[in-house]
Amino acid sequence: LWIFLFSSRERCPQVKGLESMANLVRSVEETPDPIPTTIKGTVPAWINGSFLRNGPGKFEFGKERYTHWFDGMAMMHRFHICDGDVTYSSRFLRSDSYVRNSEKDRIVVSEFGTLAMPDPCKNIFARFFSRFQVPKTTDNASVNFVKYKGDYYVSTETNYMRRIDPQNLETKEKVDWSQYIAVNSATAHPHYDREGASYNMGNSYGKSGFFYNIIRVPPPEEKAAEVDSADLSGAKVICSIAATESRKPSYYHSFVMSENYIVFVEQPIKLDLLKFMLYRIQGKSFHKVMTWEPQHDTVFHLVNRHTGKESEVKYRAAPMFALHQINAFEDNGFLVMDMCCGDDGAVIGDFTLENLRREAGEEMDKFYNSLCRNLPRRYVLPLNVDEQTPLDQNLVTSPNYTATAKMTKPGEVYMNHEELHNDELLQYGGLEFPQINYESFNGRPYRYFYACGFGHVFSDSLLKMDVHTKELKVWRYPGLYPSEPVFVASPKATEEDDGVVLSVIITPREEKGTFLLVLDAKTFTELGRAEVPVNIPYGTHGVFNMMG
Repeated sequence: LWIFLFSSRERCPQVKGLESMANLVRSVEETPDPIPTTIKGTVPAWINGSFLRNGPGKFEFGKERYTHWFDGMAMMHRFHICDGDVTYSSRFLRSDSYVRNSEKDRIVVSEFGTLAMPDPCKNIFARFFSRFQVPKTTDNASVNFVKYKGDYYVSTETNYMRRIDPQNLETKEKVDWSQYIAVNSATAHPHYDREGASYNMGNSYGKSGFFYNIIRVPPPEEKAAEVDSADLSGAKVICSIAATESRKPSYYHSFVMSENYIVFVEQPIKLDLLKFMLYRIQGKSFHKVMTWEPQHDTVFHLVNRHTGKESEVKYRAAPMFALHQINAFEDNGFLVMDMCCGDDGAVIGDFTLENLRREAGEEMDKFYNSLCRNLPRRYVLPLNVDEQTPLDQNLVTSPNYTATAKMTKPGEVYMNHEELHNDELLQYGGLEFPQINYESFNGRPYRYFYACGFGHVFSDSLLKMDVHTKELKVWRYPGLYPSEPVFVASPKATEEDDGVVLSVIITPREEKGTFLLVLDAKTFTELGRAEVPVNIPYGTHGVFNMMG
C-alpha cells in the first residue's frame, strides 16, 4: 500500500548534472530530396517501407519566436528502407500557418503556447479590435501520422488535418473534421480495427452542453484508390458522452479500445471554457486555460464499440493523468487496460522552449526534478455489473491481476490499479511513448511493449517491458536521446516479438550526429544503424508504412 502514498515523481530518484537539451529544440533546414545514409552493422533486407516521423522543426519567423515546444512548425521525416539500404528526407508541412507566417516573416497564427500579436502595420483601432476576434484555429499538424480510408494524414488536436503523400512528403489538401461530422477537434491517436475502420475521439459543444464524441470512419472502398482526394465520407459519431462538468471538460490525448469496447478516460486535467473564450482578449496563450484539479476522480466511460451504447455503470479511480494508452483486452468478463499514468497533470504547460533550453547542471536539474514521472499501470474493469452485484467486495476475481474493483454504491465501481512494473523502472525515470505489435495484438492479450525511458527531460533510453514478468530490457548510452520506438514484424513472424524496433537517435553533443537505430525486438540488441548527415530536432510520433 505504500506505493499509493507517494506520487510517481517522488518514487523516482532525483537527478544531478543533466546536460543541456537546447540543440534538440532548435530550427533546422528541410531535406526535400532523399539523401543516402551510412550503414553501420546490418539493416535486415526484409524491411521494406518507410519510417515516417513528425514533430516541431521551426521555432521562429523573422524576429519573432515561439514560446512553447508544441508551437514549432510541423516537420515530417522519412527514412526509406529497402534491401538493407536507407535514405533520409524531410519537409516542412505547408500548412496555412507555415505559409502565412513565411509570407509575413513573423508569427501571424496563434499556437498552443504563443499568441500571435496584431499586425503592427494596422492602425491603432484595427489593432484594438483584432483582440476581440476569435483566433483562427491552427492547422500546424505536428503530432502524428494517422490513416483514414488508406490515406495518410498528419494531425494535431484541432479540427484540421493535412493529407500527405507518404512517398515524397508533399502537403496535400487541408481537411476539416467539422465538414464531415459534428465535432470541432479530434485526437492525433486514432485506433484501427481488423476490417480497416478507424476510430477517434472529438469534442462538440453547444446549448445542451459539452460532449466527448466517439467517431468511426469506415474502411476504404474498392474504387477509392482511383481518386486522389481526401475522403472521410461515411464518418459518423457512434456515441456522445456528456462531460461531467460542461463548462470544464477534460483534456485528453488518446483513448482505450479493445475488441468490443471503447473506454474514454475523463481525467481531472480541465479546460476552462470561459477562460478559453476570454484568452484572446486577455492576451493569454492556450495552455493557460488548462488546470490540474486532483479533487476530482478519474472517470472511465465504457462504450460498446458495435452498438455505441454507453454503460450505465460509472467506473472511477483516484485522480491521475494519462497521455498514452499501451493496450487493452478482454479476459473472461473483465476489461484489462494498460496505460502510462502520472499523478500530476500540470506538466503540459511546462514544456516551454525557455525551460527546455535551460543551461546544463543546476538549472536543468531543477526543472527535470520538478516534472511528473509516468509509470505503466493496469486497471481492470469488471464488465458484468448489475443490481445483484454485492457492495464493497473485490470484483476482480481472476488470479492473474492484483488490481481491484469494488462497487461502492449502485451503478458506481471504484478501481485501484496494479503497478505494471517493478522498482527497476524507477531508475530510468518512468516511461512514455509506448508501442506494441499493433497489427497483431492491439485489443488482444499481449506480452510485450516498447517505450522510452525518461531519465532526462527528453527520453534517454529505450525499454522493452514484459507485462507477464514485469522484467525490462534496456538500450541506453550517455548523450544519446531516442525517439518513440516503433515495432515492425518480420514477414515470417510466429511470435509476438519477432521483428525489429526502429527509433531515431539524436545527440546534443555533436553536429549531425543523428542515426536511425534498428534493434532486434526479441533480444533488444542493436542490429545496425543508418547515420544521417543532417541535424534532426526531437520529435513526437511516427509510423511504419509498409511498401507493397
